[in-house]
Amino acid sequence: MKIVPCTIKRAKREVKALHRHLAVVGGGRFAVAAELDGRLVGVGIIGNGPRVWEGSTKAVVTRVATDGTPNACSAILGALCRAAKALGYTEVWTYTLPEEPGTSLRAAGFVEQGLTEGGEHDRPARRRAPAKRPEPKRRWLRVLRSAL
Repeated sequence: MKIVPCTIKRAKREVKALHRHLAVVGGGRFAVAAELDGRLVGVGIIGNGPRVWEGSTKAVVTRVATDGTPNACSAILGALCRAAKALGYTEVWTYTLPEEPGTSLRAAGFVEQGLTEGGEHDRPARRRAPAKRPEPKRRWLRVLRSAL
C-alpha cells in the first residue's frame, strides 16, 4: 500500500462512496489517499476546525473512509499527521462514534480524550441545520510537537 496526494474534490467523492455513516463532508484543507495495486482503497481529509481554533496550530481529521483494506485507515491517519506536522500544526484532533473501538486511531498514535457533551451545532448567532448524529462523540488527540 502507498499513500498518494488527493484533491479535496476527489476525497469528498470517495467519502460519499465509502463512508459507513457520514457520507457528506463540507470542505477541507488537504487530503491523502491510499492505493493498493493501483486501486484507491481509502481517503482521509483534514478539514476546518471550530471557529475558536482559527489561526491556531490545531488540525481536525474530518473524515477517513476505506473499503476495508487492512491497515489502510491507520496508514491514512499517519500520513495526515505527518503532512500536518510538516505544515506547522502541533495537534491533530478527530472524533468517532462512542461504539467505535478506535483501533486504527491508537495504531496511528492518537490518545482517547473522553466523550463530548454532544448536542446541536445550531446557535442563535450561527444558524445550522439539525445534526444528523447529535449524541456524544469520542474525542481523540495526537500531539505532533509542543507549541512554540
